[in-house]
Amino acid sequence: MPLHPQIVATMNKLAALNLPPATELTPEQVRKNSALSRAAVERERESVGKIEERSIPSPAGNIPVRIYRPESAGTHPLIMLFHGGGWVVGDLDTEDATCRGLCRRVGAVVISVDYRLAPETAYPGAVDDCFAATVWAIDHAGELGIDASRVATSGTSAGGNLSGAVAMMARDRGGPAIAHQLLFCPVIDADFDRSSYIRNATDYGLTRDGMIWFWDHYTGSGEDRYEPYASLIRAEDLSGLPDTTIIAAEFDPLVDEAVAYGDALKAAGVKTRCTVYDGMTHGFNGYVGVVDAAKVALDEAAAGIRASFGIA
Repeated sequence: MPLHPQIVATMNKLAALNLPPATELTPEQVRKNSALSRAAVERERESVGKIEERSIPSPAGNIPVRIYRPESAGTHPLIMLFHGGGWVVGDLDTEDATCRGLCRRVGAVVISVDYRLAPETAYPGAVDDCFAATVWAIDHAGELGIDASRVATSGTSAGGNLSGAVAMMARDRGGPAIAHQLLFCPVIDADFDRSSYIRNATDYGLTRDGMIWFWDHYTGSGEDRYEPYASLIRAEDLSGLPDTTIIAAEFDPLVDEAVAYGDALKAAGVKTRCTVYDGMTHGFNGYVGVVDAAKVALDEAAAGIRASFGIA
């Protein structure tokens, strides 16, 4: 189907900013422009019980996190959320709407992680930060009011990549136990010649050249980008990974790799649901209150997580 009218209206707002492509700028400039783009599209801020900012320790130094709590009292499941931004841009505000939406729909504590960015911190620094934050949250489950037996990872784009990498790392290291991995429009593979990379190379927000720029800053152009914690689909064994929800978009350069990963997970015996949203572009799920499909995607994602948590 053609681009959805709500997506077209959103793209027109962003185009009116007349921002140059990332490939012509420094990472610092791209970060500033990313903040301008986020401010240009007002998202709905669904209410939650409480939001807390804090800094947590890790082997590489302190990591800022934002903790979203449901309105209900008691112990709650945990969702770790890693923001998008090509591993180069983004912060705790990037996926505020998604954090709120998952907190409300799942009835879970959501911990958003402000991991170190590339190129200042190259691969695997972001993965290490996200894994360390997940371990910290589970180790402090009592203090945080978390049920450590019900944990999910989540994220959009590069955050979806990190969600999958943390789940894989947890499997490989014998814990912590992850019940579900949620991947919105995820980066799955450093292969820029898949059909959707060519078909959706330009004109839909995220571009093929832009993705190459992000990968180059995250891993460099060497073999690191093909390691399984970077290119998830290249892992020799995908069995034993948690239940998975993949949300993809028709007009996204990354849609083919998202679908391919879903198929590979199913083939490995992993309970997986992969949905491609027609007429949508990369990261549509973040436009809560702007694009109707964003809430539909949140509902689908929350239902998958709740099923893995055993919540009716």
